[in-house]
Amino acid sequence: MSASEPTGAPEAVPPQRLRRARGAEESLATIVLGFESIVAFLGGLVVYGLKALPASIPPWWGIVAGTVVALLMIATTRVTRYRWGIILGWALQVVVLLGAFLVPALAIVAVIFGVMYGYATIKGAALDRRNARLAANQPE
Repeated sequence: MSASEPTGAPEAVPPQRLRRARGAEESLATIVLGFESIVAFLGGLVVYGLKALPASIPPWWGIVAGTVVALLMIATTRVTRYRWGIILGWALQVVVLLGAFLVPALAIVAVIFGVMYGYATIKGAALDRRNARLAANQPE
């Protein structure tokens, strides 16, 4: 009997792993930070291309800074389930806003994504509270 012939025994089906339920606040904050990470990287390229850093700092540090901020945003998407993860997301919003000292157009980016992140975290938390209240009052 070759290895390609069926043995007649049913194959073992691996058990399905249950996914953790995610709240609206976590989901929305993750989405905003994920998209913003792309813009943060591109902002680093802008800082490099415009040579917006002081003369004593090589321009390629703009790319490094944009990459680091983008990677931090991506890493933060994994911890938004915790309160400190949401706060870390807010700190990253401030970092993007500070980039406006180098490239003033980053202020527009910071305001747009800051408003979106604020809406995601505030409204998402309200939706989570509402859903928890509805689930608690649901007859069994």
